[in-house]
Amino acid sequence: MTKRVREPIQVYLTAKERTELDEAARELGVSRSETLRRGIEAVRRPRISGVFRKLVDESLLTPPLIRSGGPPPSAPVTTLETVMCELDADRAE
Repeated sequence: MTKRVREPIQVYLTAKERTELDEAARELGVSRSETLRRGIEAVRRPRISGVFRKLVDESLLTPPLIRSGGPPPSAPVTTLETVMCELDADRAE
């Protein structure tokens, strides 16, 4: 098992930014550090377009976890296969 080497970083936040960070971490069910990591990943991730944009906007597809563990408890979770089958059924009607 490879150990991940982490480097400490200091960030100065306003009271409002700290509150927003805490709220985001609580909503995601992860630590502040993990919330910041996910924010960095979100900024670096290519923008989603096309068929999947609506699914992401409606939170039917969520970004992958950076760390191992389960999804946030409030996020809807389904397989892509299920979503595609439901889309096909909707289109057929």
